[in-house]
Amino acid sequence: MAIPRQFTIGERIRYYREQRGLSQKAFAELTGHKENWAYKVEHDQLPIDKLSTLLTVARVLHVKDLADLTGGYLTGSALGPENEHEHVPEIRRALSLPSSLLPLAVGPVSPAALAESVAGAWKVYETQAENRYAVVGEVLPNLLRQGHAALRDAEDTEAEALVLRELISLYGLHQIWLRRVGEPTLARVAADRGLALADDAKDPALLAAAAWNLSCVLTSTGHVDDSVELSRQAIATCKPGENATPEHLSAYGALHLQAAVAAVRANLGPVAWDLFRAAERCAARLGEDRNDWHACFGPTNTAMHGVHLAAEEGDTSEALRLADSVHVPGSMPLERRARYTIELMNCNRIQKDDYATVYMLRGLVEQSPEEVTFSPLVREAVTDLLKRERPTFRDDLRKIAKHVGIAA
Repeated sequence: MAIPRQFTIGERIRYYREQRGLSQKAFAELTGHKENWAYKVEHDQLPIDKLSTLLTVARVLHVKDLADLTGGYLTGSALGPENEHEHVPEIRRALSLPSSLLPLAVGPVSPAALAESVAGAWKVYETQAENRYAVVGEVLPNLLRQGHAALRDAEDTEAEALVLRELISLYGLHQIWLRRVGEPTLARVAADRGLALADDAKDPALLAAAAWNLSCVLTSTGHVDDSVELSRQAIATCKPGENATPEHLSAYGALHLQAAVAAVRANLGPVAWDLFRAAERCAARLGEDRNDWHACFGPTNTAMHGVHLAAEEGDTSEALRLADSVHVPGSMPLERRARYTIELMNCNRIQKDDYATVYMLRGLVEQSPEEVTFSPLVREAVTDLLKRERPTFRDDLRKIAKHVGIAA
C-alpha cells in the first residue's frame, strides 16, 4: 500500500499564505523578513529553526494550531484569544448545532418578525461605518435560532417560503461576516447550509442567491475551479424566463459576476469575460441597480467588476482607465464601495503612484475605518509605503499605519 505523501512545512506555509490572499512579499514583510526569505522557506531551502518565528508565521497566516504548519511534530495554540473576533465562539457554537436543535429554547417567531430582524442586521452591516462587526456579530447566533424557530412555526407553504427567503439571506450575512473576520471554514458551513435550504425549496431565484453565497466563499479561499463549476451549473439550472422577477434577474446576474471573478483567478480569461458579457446583458435587462439578496447587482456593479477583471489580469492601467467612467453612488452598500476603493488603491500602488495610494488610503479610513483593518491589500500597501515614505505624505501614512496596527 502506498504511503500517503507528507507535506513539508514550506508547502504548508505556501498553502495558508495563498488562502489568506497574501503575496510572498506581503507575507514576508508582515513577519519581519524580506521576500527572498519567504521564497526560500516555501521551497524548503531555509528551515524555520525558532519557535518564535513559527509562532509569528502562524499568527500572520491565521493558523490556530501549530500542528497544521508542522504536520504534527509541534502542536499547540498559535493564536491567542485576542486574534479571534470576540463573537466568533458563540457563532461557531450555533453553526455546530443541528438545525433541529437551534430553536429549542426559542418561543414563537413570525415570518414578519424574522424579516424585520434580518433586515435590521443587514442595514447595520451595509451602512454603519464603525463597530458594525461587533454589533452584527453579537446578534447573529440568536438570529439563527429565531430563523429556525420561524421555520418550525410556519403554518403553510406560503409562510415557509417567506421564512426560507430570510434564512438564506441570514446565512448569507453569516458567510460574509465570517469571511471578513478571517473565519473561512465557518463561512463555508454557513454557505453550505443556505444552499441546502435553497435546493430543498426548488426555487430558482433562491438557488441562484445561495449558490452566489457559496461561490463567494470558494473563491475567497482559493477553490476557484470549484467556484467556477458551481456557478456555471447553477447558472444553467436557474436561467430566468421571460416573466422572471427582478429579484431572480438580480441573483442570476450576480452569479455571473462571481463566476467571472473565480474564472479570471483560475487563469480562464476568455471564460471570465464571456461570463462578464452575459452579466452585462442581464444588467441591461434589469435596467437598474438593486441589492436583492444583498448581492448588489445592476449596471454599476457590473462596470465595477469590469475594473476588477482587468486588475486581476494584471492590466492596472486598463483597470484605472475603466474606473474613470464608473460612478459609484453613495446608496451602494458601504462594504462594496470600500472593497472597490481598496482595489483602485492597489492599482495605484502597483503603478508606484504613492500620492494617489496614500490619498485613497486616507479616504478609506474615513469612509470605512473598520473595513480597512481586515484587508490584506491595505496592510501590504501601508507596509510597502512605509519603506519609502516622503515628507509630503509621512504624517498621513503614519496615522493610517497606526490605525491598521502596523508600527511606523
